[in-house]
Amino acid sequence: MRASLPISLLAATVLTGCASVAIDENFAEVERFAREQTGSEVRWLRSDPEREAMRAEVDRLLAQPLAIDDAVRIALGYSPAFQSLLAEAAVASADATGSARIGNPVFTFERLFRSGAEGRELDIGRSLGISLFDLLFLPARLEQAEFRQQQTRLQSSIALLSTVTEVRQAWVDAVAARQVARYREEVATAAGTAAELARRMQATGNFSRLQRAREQALAAEETANLIRARQNATAARETLIQRLGLTPSQAQALRLPDQLPALPEAPMDEATAGAALLENRLDVRIARTDLDRTAKSLGLTQVTSVVNGLHVAGVRNSETGESSQRGFEVELPLPLFDFGDAARASSEARYLSAFNRTLEVANNASSQVRVAYEGYRSAYDLARHYRSEVVPLRQNITEESVLQYNGMLIGVFELLAAARAQSASVVQAIEAERDFWRAEAALKASLLGQPIAPISLQSSASPAEAGAGH
Repeated sequence: MRASLPISLLAATVLTGCASVAIDENFAEVERFAREQTGSEVRWLRSDPEREAMRAEVDRLLAQPLAIDDAVRIALGYSPAFQSLLAEAAVASADATGSARIGNPVFTFERLFRSGAEGRELDIGRSLGISLFDLLFLPARLEQAEFRQQQTRLQSSIALLSTVTEVRQAWVDAVAARQVARYREEVATAAGTAAELARRMQATGNFSRLQRAREQALAAEETANLIRARQNATAARETLIQRLGLTPSQAQALRLPDQLPALPEAPMDEATAGAALLENRLDVRIARTDLDRTAKSLGLTQVTSVVNGLHVAGVRNSETGESSQRGFEVELPLPLFDFGDAARASSEARYLSAFNRTLEVANNASSQVRVAYEGYRSAYDLARHYRSEVVPLRQNITEESVLQYNGMLIGVFELLAAARAQSASVVQAIEAERDFWRAEAALKASLLGQPIAPISLQSSASPAEAGAGH
């Protein structure tokens, strides 16, 4: 028999869509989100020429001190970790497309022999069947597949946002750690000079053993601080290298700016931060999409829980010496043992879970934004305080100490202590600026739906620095 499918069935097959088209559409949506929300370009490297071209561009960017925006650009267009995220999103998109497709037609062939007095007879049976149930519920399956595509796009945007935030914070940490290490060298040098002078003065009988021990202890502590600062700088640099996905040769070529960007003249006000509508947050949109999908699934379960299959097939049978038989057969499972009550109860429970999860995400969103903004504003105020008050005051103290030393009103140790305290205040100012830029990245991520742990503002003064003004 030569069976043909109805035109409507062929049209339904086309409606299930092409996986590659859905993947490209989802990637275009991620590209649009990256341009609008982060000002960066996303690249998906799917061939060797594309990878080589991007490698050349990365080498060009590394030929000069790496700016923070260029670091994000490298991460979104070159990092193997982010390229893997894009590929995983393509897998999820293809799976969503496949979930909307109805099952393939089933062809059945029978060849039977019967031996009798009249000889050997041959029976041939052929049928071509398809699940009519799948065809009837194709619109619902397409709708469910579109929900999954929306989830994939939103989750890809969250992954992109997380990558951008991590790269920005890693760049800030690397630059700040490098600055801190440089100033720790100055503090350690000043402490070492004081310790050497104390040793010589004790040798000439002008310093007590206790006084010399105090200066040596300060020098020893600053040496320890310098070792830690250098190790922190190396670790922060390597973290940035990992976020960017640089090769060993590119890692050696990486150069960072000498200092962090200047603080903005004024912080973002709370009204501007709160102007972002919560419904535009990615996590809220994901929760609502999941709720909609669960609600649609609940309606479908009400039907499929009792009758979960209906197959129709065209049949043609041939028998030796007889004319061919043509017709159709219908296969319908009978709900004798499973009435679908468990499936319906499970679906209703999943809906309640999704509903309350959506409420939880929406309620937590505003709190997360408030926490992120408070951390941002506190970090800004602290960084500004160090730059406007603490560091200038320490500089004035050092300048006055130089005048008093020239007038023989104080000794060299008081002068060195003032210089040491000034360098320590600069280190604290750098760390405060680092915390601000980290908090700014966290606030931007929180406004878009990717909550980041708040910054902890703690004093990094060492015991040596605390007693530097003796």
